Amino acid sequence: MEFGVLGPVIAWEGETADLRAAPVDLRGLRHRAVLARLIVARGRVVPAQVLVDDLWIDPPAGALSALRTFVAALRRAIEPERAPREPAGLLVTSGPGYALKTTNIDACHFEKAVRPPAPSSGSAEERLAELLAGLGLWRGPAYAEFVDEPWARAERARLTELRLHAVEQVAETRLELGLAAEAVPDLDAHVTEHPWREDAWRLLALALYRSQRQGDALAVLHRARQTLVGQLGVDPGPTLSRLQTDILNQAPHLTPPAHPTPAVHLASGERLGSSGSLWAETAVAYDRVVGGTRARIESTVGLLRNLAVTGGGGLEAARRHRLAAIAAAEELGDPDLTARVIGAYDVPAIWTCSDDEAQAAAIVAAAERALPTQDHPSIRARLLATIALESRGSRTPRARDAALEAEQLARGLDDPALLAFTLNGVFMQTCHRAGLAPERDAIGAELITLSQRHNLLTYEVLGHLIRLQSACARADHTAADEHAAAADALAARHELPLVAVFTRWYAALRTDTPESYRAAAALLDDAGMPGLSAGLLPLALAAHAVRHGEPIPTADYGPHAPWVRGAPDPPPGLLFEAYWALTAHNTQDPELLAKAQAALAPAANEHAAGSGLLTLGPIADYLR
Repeated sequence: MEFGVLGPVIAWEGETADLRAAPVDLRGLRHRAVLARLIVARGRVVPAQVLVDDLWIDPPAGALSALRTFVAALRRAIEPERAPREPAGLLVTSGPGYALKTTNIDACHFEKAVRPPAPSSGSAEERLAELLAGLGLWRGPAYAEFVDEPWARAERARLTELRLHAVEQVAETRLELGLAAEAVPDLDAHVTEHPWREDAWRLLALALYRSQRQGDALAVLHRARQTLVGQLGVDPGPTLSRLQTDILNQAPHLTPPAHPTPAVHLASGERLGSSGSLWAETAVAYDRVVGGTRARIESTVGLLRNLAVTGGGGLEAARRHRLAAIAAAEELGDPDLTARVIGAYDVPAIWTCSDDEAQAAAIVAAAERALPTQDHPSIRARLLATIALESRGSRTPRARDAALEAEQLARGLDDPALLAFTLNGVFMQTCHRAGLAPERDAIGAELITLSQRHNLLTYEVLGHLIRLQSACARADHTAADEHAAAADALAARHELPLVAVFTRWYAALRTDTPESYRAAAALLDDAGMPGLSAGLLPLALAAHAVRHGEPIPTADYGPHAPWVRGAPDPPPGLLFEAYWALTAHNTQDPELLAKAQAALAPAANEHAAGSGLLTLGPIADYLR
């Protein structure tokens, strides 16, 4: 059974591209919507309640029963030979929902066809045939019946971006093969429909030049400048400017190369996002090809920002390429572009330890360099918020001052997303002493209200996680349970896998057994958050031992080791109270004990559990 989403959603029995076969009757629009929603999930389970919410704006009373009816009808349609009572093999029930277990989908075949080739792969002729075959799978807009559905929007955008890049790959390969004239018609239509794609303009001008049409090539570059400036308000990047000069000078390197130039792409085998797909590899490769283009550098940051919330691989890739984008902007000598690139990475952050301190310091330094060049309050607020977020755990007053100034600027502007970004910075810098859980709780509450009013999904999740943490500090587990459930529901609906790392650790805190902490630690393996994962499990087990009167086990505590041993002066962060509690528990030095108790005194009515991940119990126990 094959499934098609590169056009209207269909299913048929036969080979991948055998659309002459009679399509399977998928019944009504909602039946196809269920199938399409499961295909979007890429084999992952979609909870039944999420399907109901996606199918109906206002679900009727019998929505779950209707959903089960749709699923049963789909199973009969796509597995007609399955015997009664035989378990489904394609559309399976798993836990609280359903999943479609297949890769026989035209979108999967398309992605495979357009994936950047390995350096030692087949000839350019074979590559061209693969690309054309992949593009031939398209029958219309992806998920054509569901273009307005929020659940299809991101996947449609992803597939569309891949298709546009594949069109340009076809042109690049034709130029490599000396088929310049054949590349011109498709490229001309391509730039007309998608005028922001500078590499397409470059390819069209180059194809015309190699077709002995130098005047037309220069006219295309002139049209590119008029279009980019007139319609988009951006100047062409240096790549197009250099090409114009080279065409005027008939530069020798414009003739077809004797040997193919290797494609630029991410490290071989790198997988991005929890789904394991390689879609971002293609997009980033495209951005690298036109690395000098201002608009493309900015769009790369947008891509990285979206990647960062998709899971461990995506977060690691976003972190790795973010600094490169900032460096590329600085190399152009354009302080306005640099400031926009730095400030555009407004990814919500919940943990107060940096994943890469050297990179964070480099980003702070770049933001400080850009700040004096900027007068607009929104740009300044983004730079200041970036300084605050990337200075997490800093003992210097600059980080908190930057956070508060950013918030003040944002409150004077009508920009809810900017305000949410700056509030995240204030949260990150509200861990500098004990007893600040109520202040963090107020930040979380404002983030939830603001996000619900303005549809800021990821910041709504952040608000719930912040309030979960502060509820743990109050030992108000009823409130913490509610915020954990709300965060999980949003994550399931919008496929935010990293949320589960924090809610599962909270569940381990609630259970408070070594086994529960070990189970939660398994989620850290692929989370892409070394600042969180390093030494966390041993620390949780040490806290458990302290609370139960057991010896602290010998283990590799990583960055937590000094405070497990009873060191003074822990850094600011969500573990501030826990570190001081461990010091108070372990020290034999009366002066250090007095210092620990003085530091903990403002939180005398709280628990050393403000991280929402582990607890050392009531702080009052350490003040006696």
